[in-house]
Amino acid sequence: MDALVVEHVAKRFDALVALRDVNLRLAAGEVLGLIGDNGAGKSTLVKIICGYHQPDSGRILIDGNEVAIRSVDHARSLGIDTVYQDLALVNELSVYHNMFLNREKLRWPFLHNGLMRRLAEEHLRDMGVTIKDVTVEVAKLSGGQRQAIAVARSVYSDARILLLDEPLAAMGAKEGALILDLIRDLKQRGNVSIIIIAHNYAQILEVCDRVNVLQRGEITFDKPAAQTSVAELTDLVVAEYRAARSARVTLEGDANRGRPLHP
Repeated sequence: MDALVVEHVAKRFDALVALRDVNLRLAAGEVLGLIGDNGAGKSTLVKIICGYHQPDSGRILIDGNEVAIRSVDHARSLGIDTVYQDLALVNELSVYHNMFLNREKLRWPFLHNGLMRRLAEEHLRDMGVTIKDVTVEVAKLSGGQRQAIAVARSVYSDARILLLDEPLAAMGAKEGALILDLIRDLKQRGNVSIIIIAHNYAQILEVCDRVNVLQRGEITFDKPAAQTSVAELTDLVVAEYRAARSARVTLEGDANRGRPLHP
């Protein structure tokens, strides 16, 4: 059974059509790469799945059951969580406090810091994330380590469907490798289904089972990662860019032909 199915989802913001007719499926334990040019609607789709936006039409099924996702909190209660590029971590707080942000353990009337610290160390170690000292402020960690903490926090909160929005953006090779290894580990466990939005097609093909391309508000391409290539994915996106540029030039030319000439 598929963990997530999106059927005929559409979304517009006033005159802007963000999503026209999106059909997407995510199998249980699968890692799906979602790519597309800037403005293709990838982030809008993620925000609908995680409850931040409501679709204008279409439906979403979780584990075969249709659901109307009312809010981000409702999505989390259904096992859907999102890790954005900006991470939503508090830099001034420690690693373990970030791990339990808004889910703090209490020993009334105080925070149970000892328990949270121990649980954070155990969970990060189990996931293969190396943080020498969980009492250190998040601001002092590398980008890769911060991203790993954000992913680990979502998994620790029992997320079964994880949406990663540009998890590798602005990272060096070493930091990116840390996140790719973490995704591989989650994939091997098989208890989390993942959608990754990324612009680096080589990294997408390295860790994903399947790839979707979102263009003009629709999924136009759906293939197993082993059956496509960086060249094919690049050609698809470049062809869309050239078509859009050609259409824009034509419109500008038509508009200019109707203008009066000035001496």
